[in-house]
Amino acid sequence: MSTSVIIALGSNDKGVWPDIRTLLDAAVHNLEGAGLNRIRRSRWWRSAAWPDPADPPFLNGVVGGVWEGTAVELMAALSGIEDRLGRRRSTRNAPRTMDLDLIDFGGQVLDLPGLTLPHPRAADRLFVMGPLAEIDPDWRDPASGRAVSELAAAARVGGDAVPVEG
Repeated sequence: MSTSVIIALGSNDKGVWPDIRTLLDAAVHNLEGAGLNRIRRSRWWRSAAWPDPADPPFLNGVVGGVWEGTAVELMAALSGIEDRLGRRRSTRNAPRTMDLDLIDFGGQVLDLPGLTLPHPRAADRLFVMGPLAEIDPDWRDPASGRAVSELAAAARVGGDAVPVEG
């Protein structure tokens, strides 16, 4: 069964990578290798770290694609990619090498242990809604029915997020 999915990517710690853009590009390549098809990617967006803007700034983006499996299988693939790219979990909201969040899985609304869809905090984050509007301007939050453009305009987290060129 083919399912349209949306995944947010972000990093504010390049780890062993030459730079964060290279790391994010590697994440997109890993998503393709894990079985995500028909990938479309937003520009990368820069924003101050949240909740502590003294931490290094983030680069974020969104990819859309088609997945041939379950949401739980995709979550496992995302976790494996985070680990391969150097993610080490410490304190909540600490700088991180890679963060992959499943934002939407075929418009499903789910609340399972370890998996809530749509992602419960994505709609309030400009660094997710802005890039999402680039790749899917007609997207609507499956839980609220609100348009991505409306959510981006109302986002309270990452209000300084802007696309970066190059």
